[in-house]
Amino acid sequence: MSRLPAPENPIAPPDTVVEENEDQSKSSSLEIQQPVIQKRRGRGVTFISSISKDEPEVTRRELWAYYLYYNGDNGVGPNGYSLTLFQLWATAAGYDPAQGPGSSCSASSECVLPWGNGVKAVASVVLVANGVSFAVMTLIFTTIGSAADYGSFGRWLLLVITCICWGAQFASVSLTSPSRWSAAMALYMIGFISYGATLVFYAAVFPRLARNTPHSRALRARYEDGEIDREVYETEESLEKNRISNISTAHSNIGYIATLCLNLSLLIPLANNPKVNNYVIVLTNGYWVLTGIWWFIFQQPRPGPPLPKDEHYLTIGWKQIWAALKQYKKLPYTFVYIFAFFLLADGLNTTGTLVSICQNDKFSFSFLQNTYLGLAQAITSTASTFGFWYIQKYWKISTKKMFIVTNVVTILIPLWGMIGIWTNTIGYHNAWEFWFYNIVFGIFQAPYYAFSQTMMAELTPPGFDNMFFGLFGLSNRASSMIGPNVIQAIINNTGNNWMGFPFLFALCAIASIFIWFGVDIQKGRRDAVAWANDIRESQEQ
Repeated sequence: MSRLPAPENPIAPPDTVVEENEDQSKSSSLEIQQPVIQKRRGRGVTFISSISKDEPEVTRRELWAYYLYYNGDNGVGPNGYSLTLFQLWATAAGYDPAQGPGSSCSASSECVLPWGNGVKAVASVVLVANGVSFAVMTLIFTTIGSAADYGSFGRWLLLVITCICWGAQFASVSLTSPSRWSAAMALYMIGFISYGATLVFYAAVFPRLARNTPHSRALRARYEDGEIDREVYETEESLEKNRISNISTAHSNIGYIATLCLNLSLLIPLANNPKVNNYVIVLTNGYWVLTGIWWFIFQQPRPGPPLPKDEHYLTIGWKQIWAALKQYKKLPYTFVYIFAFFLLADGLNTTGTLVSICQNDKFSFSFLQNTYLGLAQAITSTASTFGFWYIQKYWKISTKKMFIVTNVVTILIPLWGMIGIWTNTIGYHNAWEFWFYNIVFGIFQAPYYAFSQTMMAELTPPGFDNMFFGLFGLSNRASSMIGPNVIQAIINNTGNNWMGFPFLFALCAIASIFIWFGVDIQKGRRDAVAWANDIRESQEQ
């Protein structure tokens, strides 16, 4: 069999310190190096590659532990039930402004709470909690996100924030009366912040796992030996990334189904127990503990280099992010995607919160009804994740094209709510619409999360995973500071929850257009690999 010319594959010596080189290397082969640090003289560390040729191969047990963590980290508790419990007690503690303090809120009336020197609508209070939570996430990701590339800091960081989330969820058992609505707000925020952080630092592990599976290693060896050309290698490697991303997303939805079914064992027989909602959150969290603990047991060590001398974990992240942002000319498609996804995630996350507020009002904060709706979403999510993956694999469709399909529905969700401004016939006013929303969301938005993660992995320079996934985390979870604050102001001024949908529709539409027409995955991937190789090779220049 004839062989193609083998690409160059220089191996950098371990822990090499080099100066920043402004010229981008033209090489685009993926090279597994010893850890390399790039340093601008006198200004501290700017770049670090955490790739090592000695990284252990991913075992079946480790990969299953990775899937099971996401199976438990499905968001049912911190992203669902905790929000409902918080809104329930806040509404019970509020009053109808038309009737004055001491009155009760009804589903058809505006509900306000004492806030500072005045009052604020309950829906606005919920959105404020979300906005503040996203701001704290931003601080976390910018401060310590990139530091996860050093040593074993990332591994321990995920364990600590996971335990914080578990603790906040178990503490929810104490939220048993309207007078504790402020405590419910605090625990919701702690749980939501730590949950969002777990998703980001869990996702940052994904590229390192994907490049160390037996199939990925075999592909890389064949490419470096000249047996397959670059296009075949890139296509097959992309499919391997999509395989792991889709399976892990499917496991999240399988866990969603399992958790909700378990919860029915409490919600139905204990329907009249005033503490049943608290018990459900504890059960949901217990499921995550049982499925998530294995990742911390079976994860193999893949540490990065030690933290450089005179650097600190609380400052190195800011330096790396600033250094990464200055590379936008060399990585244009990576940064266009990060910016566009910032807008898209802000729009979608805030839309989901606003629809949840409307849904909770419609069904009187019923955990049981929300569980049934969640099951509809979870079942369709699981089926669609496998379905989208099968379609992509069978026809070898690119990640971007699959992502575009999900983007269209992302735009239509707030558009549907916007119609509700002018009519009560449709627009999230009827029970059937929330069933329809959860089914459609399940079909298209579960693949959306899988493909968005794979898109980022495609555009991330190999070996700089936590740095760029930290920026991606800002775009995904921590981006949503704009939407909640704008929407809460609109709702507070108009007294109408539906007036927030036009802004969200515009946000999602603009972001999708940027992604459709402004991101070239193939060129972006090659730019990212060449940039990473240039960092490693610059010590020779």
